Amino acid sequence: MSNPAKSIRIGTMVSASKGGADKRIGQIADMGFESFEPFFWQTTNGQDLAELGKRSLDAIGDRDITISTLGMFGNPLEETDIDLQTLQGWKDCIDNAHHFGANCVAGFTGRIRGAPLTDSLPRYKQIWSELAKRAADKGIKIAFENCAMDGNWTTGDWNIAHNPDAWELIFNETPDDNIGLEWEPCHQMVYLIEPLPQIRKWAKKIFHVHGKDATIRWDVIKEHGIFGKEKFVLMRTPGFGDSNWTDIISELRLAGWSGSIDIEGWHDPVYRDVLEMTGQVYALNHLKHARGGDFVADPV
Repeated sequence: MSNPAKSIRIGTMVSASKGGADKRIGQIADMGFESFEPFFWQTTNGQDLAELGKRSLDAIGDRDITISTLGMFGNPLEETDIDLQTLQGWKDCIDNAHHFGANCVAGFTGRIRGAPLTDSLPRYKQIWSELAKRAADKGIKIAFENCAMDGNWTTGDWNIAHNPDAWELIFNETPDDNIGLEWEPCHQMVYLIEPLPQIRKWAKKIFHVHGKDATIRWDVIKEHGIFGKEKFVLMRTPGFGDSNWTDIISELRLAGWSGSIDIEGWHDPVYRDVLEMTGQVYALNHLKHARGGDFVADPV
């Protein structure tokens, strides 16, 4: 019988763009991670994804580790060479996700650069209606990360799915059941949005979760505001930020959610570079503790 305590797995992201993702998975597979999200930045660089999937599963071996989600991050709505590579990367990830054992591909929606968010909707509908059908035909879900990439409602370069008002718009344009969110609390907190109520409202659209947190520096806000020279918010590895992950995971469980929370590192101002994996392993254990122990008692 499967362990219900592990209906929510705790894992991490592994960069795949430059090759060697399978080797990296093999290097850290014994650290306690329960899932991996291999991800690409803008291009797969022509890698054979079917072969990469096979090598990644071979690296996992008989360990109780899954790959539920692939990441493909970039701007598939524009038409420069690198943007077209991103679009092709989405197609290739969708077509080959099953070689990793994955049932979800995640990333940014893309955006018409330098234009108001609503100007992207016609192109969004054109591209994502087609990709949603392609994915549905293969039993794959599409999840948009709620990351603004420094954009806003008026302008931006990468993503329109960063705000609940935008989610209303895009899910209206693409009402497909297999289009949803790769959600994390950090990207709401950096814009002073309370993340917990979002789980209660949007849980059915949350297909994957990123483990990333934030520290809001209210003293800086009170003195300098949010547009001053001082940073008013810091992106953090879970366990070092403001989020109560016990509450987050409890709300996910109450909503009937199951899946993977994969740590997104490389952003913490302290636990980075040589301290990156120190921070990630701390976050892994912090999230496991918030999830609850692995012991499940027999019913009395």
